[in-house]
Amino acid sequence: MLRLPDHWVWDSWPVRSDDDGAHHLFFLRASRALADPDRRHRRAAIGHARSRDLVDWELLADALVTADEPAWDDGATWTGSVVRADDGTWRLFYTGASRAEGWLVQRIGVAESDDLVTWRRRGDGPVTEADPRWYEKLGDGAWFDEAWRDPWVLRGEDGLWHMLVTARARAGDAATRSVIGHAVSADLDSWEVLPPLTEPAGWGQMEVPQSVVVDGMPFLIFCCADPLQDSRRSAQATGGMWFAPGESLLGPWDLDAAGTFDHPSLYAAHVIERSPGEWVLVGFSGTVDGQFVGEILDPLPVVREGRRLRLA
Repeated sequence: MLRLPDHWVWDSWPVRSDDDGAHHLFFLRASRALADPDRRHRRAAIGHARSRDLVDWELLADALVTADEPAWDDGATWTGSVVRADDGTWRLFYTGASRAEGWLVQRIGVAESDDLVTWRRRGDGPVTEADPRWYEKLGDGAWFDEAWRDPWVLRGEDGLWHMLVTARARAGDAATRSVIGHAVSADLDSWEVLPPLTEPAGWGQMEVPQSVVVDGMPFLIFCCADPLQDSRRSAQATGGMWFAPGESLLGPWDLDAAGTFDHPSLYAAHVIERSPGEWVLVGFSGTVDGQFVGEILDPLPVVREGRRLRLA
């Protein structure tokens, strides 16, 4: 378990070091001195911890904090993912928001590191943002923010880098038009935003997406809180963590076959291969008995049964 006595911990994302095999976890953290956990989002830093077993964690220096004003990310540095570039450096793609825009417009930026520990921003601006040809913008007035966050970056079979993003379509029921946004790059620096990989299917937001092959089958992993999904999805849900089987890491995914992991408080979790063939789910505990917990749970074993996943 990763619990900080003086900070809440919530969204996290993993990467495994090619050098020593250690698991690294990057996570959002904010001081418990804020008293109200709803205030944490505007005080978040990106923390960092390291572990051999995903249970006992060594806390490292924070990876990234908000930029000095004025900047596109002077209000928030939120959820992202980490990959290793072809030149051997590590890249941390993260969500940023600015104070000038009231934290309402989300964009994706990148930091880099030589050792996974010391990070520096790469460039002065974002690398992707919502393209109005396909994605809802704040000015459309259909939603409370401009969703373009939680980048999950992976290498595709085509040799290109692909970015999956929490986004919203331009059309459809305003309450449930969340989609998985998509961008591609040959070098991790120049990105082209493309149409979404999914159609609206009953969720107001599909947060913290992950595309992963579990026991030979690709799955889309994401999360959505109950008030932000339609009645059909709410009836299916036994928690906020969702999975959907697919044909490849880039879909298509069968969202009609989507299901949830049976856990009442788990959120923003990722499926991790802790050892060859051993799959676990690692995420944070949200609200329990009306109180926000804010800690990373011990890994929960996951098994695949056909086109479904479940906690063992």
